[in-house]
Order: sequence, then C-alpha cells, then structure tokens
Amino acid sequence: MISRTEFNEAREQAAKMIVESGIKLTQKEIDIMDVADFGMSNLKKEGAQIVTFFNTSRVSAKVIALFPFQTEPEHWHTAVGEDPGKEETIRVVDGTVYFYIPGENTMRCGFVPEGKDGSYTVRNEIIMKPGDQITLQPGIKHWFQAGKKGAVMYSFSSCARDTMDLFTDKSIVRTTVIVDKRV
Repeated sequence: MISRTEFNEAREQAAKMIVESGIKLTQKEIDIMDVADFGMSNLKKEGAQIVTFFNTSRVSAKVIALFPFQTEPEHWHTAVGEDPGKEETIRVVDGTVYFYIPGENTMRCGFVPEGKDGSYTVRNEIIMKPGDQITLQPGIKHWFQAGKKGAVMYSFSSCARDTMDLFTDKSIVRTTVIVDKRV
C-alpha cells in the first residue's frame, strides 16, 4: 500500500522522466498511469510506473518508468485458457536497465533487494542501454532494475493481463492499494 501523496509524487516524477526521454504523453495518459508497489509498501525499492497506451485482445503497448535502482519483481506471464501467455518485447529508451533471465549467474551490476534472495532466482544479467531490446516468450521468469539514473522503456506485447502474472515472491499483490495516509 502507498499513500495518495506517494502515488501522486511517483506519477509526477515518472511522467517527467518519460517526457524528458522524448516520449510524448497526454494528460489523460498521465492521469491513468499505474503506480505499482506490488503490495510491498516500498515503491522506491520494488515498483514500477506504467502507462498503457492500448491493450486489445491481441496486442498491447506500454511505457515503463523505473526510478534509480527501482526493481520490478521477478515474474512470468502465465497461460490463460488456450492463450500460452504474454509474449513481450522490452526496448530501452533512456537510462540503463539490468535485465535478468534464466541461465548462468552473471550478475555483476545490479543487485537483489535486501532480504529478498529467495524471491529473485534468475540471475543471468543483460545490461541494456537505449536502443537495446529483448523479447521474452510466455512463461519465462524475468525481473529488471534501473541503473543510477533510472530508466524508461517500451513494452510491446501480445494481450497483457498484468493482474494474472505470477511472482516468485508469493506475498506480492499486483493491484496497488492507495490510502489517504500511511500509518
């Protein structure tokens, strides 16, 4: 859960990062931006700010902003009925992204959030800069983290069903809860 103040500040900071990266946003897009804290109540550490441009029954386009060293938790896109799950291409627009997929542990630049070793199991590091992209097939575990400047990236995919994603950390709640004041 996050406070309304945290939510509004995150939305404002992310919108500024996205616009400064050269991506144009309308006020409506800013107003519907998702600020995801994954139920961790520590947005600056584990979270993501996401603008969905469109999400049809076949394709989706989003822009994701990560604050400096902010991490989107390890997850995968699961099958839904006859659909094998989301296929996704991430393309970096600004900043550095440390992207992790299955394979040999080559982690050198990014880091697992403190106390979360068991929740970040894939450690094959791919360092992505502006113009770099990666395509993930359905069901592939992955997570990513911004470098010291933060990062802005596109997500192009088949139909997105984000609330159905599965997370290694079973305490994650995909829908953000906003409260007027945090206790």
